[in-house]
Formats: sequence, structure tokens, C-alpha cells
Amino acid sequence: MTPAPPPTPSPAPPLRGRTVVVTGASSGIGAAAARRFARAGARVVPVGRDPERTRALAAELGVEPLLVDAARLDDVRRLAGDLLERCDRIDVLANNAGGSSARRTETPDGHETTFQVNHLAPFLLTALLRERIEATPGARVVTTSSAANLLGRVDLDDLDSRRGRYRGFRVYATTKLENVLFTRALSRRLGGTATASCFHPGVVATRFARDSVVAGVLYRTPLRRVLAVTPEEGAEPLWRLAVRPDPETVDGAYLDRLAPGRVNRQADDVELAEQLWVRSAQLVGVPA
Repeated sequence: MTPAPPPTPSPAPPLRGRTVVVTGASSGIGAAAARRFARAGARVVPVGRDPERTRALAAELGVEPLLVDAARLDDVRRLAGDLLERCDRIDVLANNAGGSSARRTETPDGHETTFQVNHLAPFLLTALLRERIEATPGARVVTTSSAANLLGRVDLDDLDSRRGRYRGFRVYATTKLENVLFTRALSRRLGGTATASCFHPGVVATRFARDSVVAGVLYRTPLRRVLAVTPEEGAEPLWRLAVRPDPETVDGAYLDRLAPGRVNRQADDVELAEQLWVRSAQLVGVPA
């Protein structure tokens, strides 16, 4: 009797030995992505604002969470210090946290809240972690942007939206355009030592933007169930960008879900991206 062949060993999880930092991991896309990274063998560091939800996710994954309030730049600096102490490598930094508001408010740092949470906070976190990211072979920075970038307009002289009537969705759209400009400027600065990409996750059925007048038409009505994708589907582009074997082909790119996406014409303005970078560095107190 011919002996049975030995069983084929299961392939190693694709992210075993890799460290993945996910901001906005309290719920939605961030939580879905963190779970998928953990299943793939990654050492996941979930970062969130909501203590109860972030700790619950971390307990589910068997890891320690980190908390941050992106509306406080000192909190972002503390987070960066905690990450540098905890992580000797950062293979993927997922800048996923974000927010939107129908009314203009200011953070304790004196910035318009949506601008700080969606742009200045991830800008500062990435800047403070950049050396560790560049020292990690094959590292990548992936930022959650939005197709709303098409409706934004960056005014370097009014980044905090102090002029004229405040339009919450327009401000949100502008910060998503700033995510694209940030990604492209970061890619140029990394120079191939690491890669940077951003993406639109689709219209995701989460609690996000529940206070936005425009987005609320979808997010707070039955239309959400018809047109929106699940958090797991929304996290798919983030997963793909984190594991693709050829990240250099999407370095500096903006994807709409899984394909090259349309961007605001300002996104192609290299000088604007550089000026926004310099201005942002000045606002958060890091070298440009």
C-alpha cells in the first residue's frame, strides 16, 4: 500500500513579522482593517479616540491599544512617542482617522477642527514616525482620502476656514484633497525609501459624518443600505495597498477603491503640494 503523501504545509501568513499601525481603529474601516491585518499575522497596533471601542477591539485581537485625540496636537506627539517606544519597525502606517462637522469649531491648538483632524494630525504623526518608517524595508504609508477631493479647494491663505460662510462638506472635501497633496509630497520626500499612497474607500456604511448636512442625506437615511459598502469592503483598498508586491507602481497615487481615481486639478499642482507641506510643517512645529 502506497503511503499517503505528507500534508502540504499551510502557507505562512502574508504579514507575519510585520508591524501595522492603524489610526481610526475604534470602528468602521479602521476596525475592519485591523482585524484583517491581524488574521494575516501582522503585529497590529490599533489607535483610536474612543477608549471603550478601541480597547474592545484590542482585546479581541489580543494586543494593546493606543488612544489619541487628533484634535490635540500634543496628544498626537505623545502617540508618536509611544509608537516609537513600542515599535522597532513600522511596515504600514495607515492614516485612516478622520471626521467632518456641519459647524465650524476650533481645536485647543486654534485650528479649524476638520482641517486639524483630517490633515494636520496625520501630517504630524507621519513626520514624527518618518525616520522609523524609512528604516523599515518596504514600508508604506497609506492614507484614507475620498472622492470628495474633487469638490475641495485649497487656499493657503485660509487653511483654517475663517473667511466667509462655513460649509462643512466643502471643508471636508478640501481636507481630502489635502490628503492627496500630502501623499504626493511625501512620496517625493521619501525618494523610494518607502512608498506613500491614498485611496477612496467608497461610501461606507458607518457612523462617520453623521453630523454633516450633505453627507447625512446618505448616511442617515435608508439610501445608505442601498448605495453604501460595508466597512470590510471599505477596508479592502487599504488591505490591497498594504500587501501588494509592487507598491512602487502606486507610489504617490490616489486610488478610487482599487483603480486609479479622478482627482481635483489642484492635486496635480506640485508647487501647491510643496507650499502646503511647508505651511503644515510650520503649523505643527516640525522641520519642512
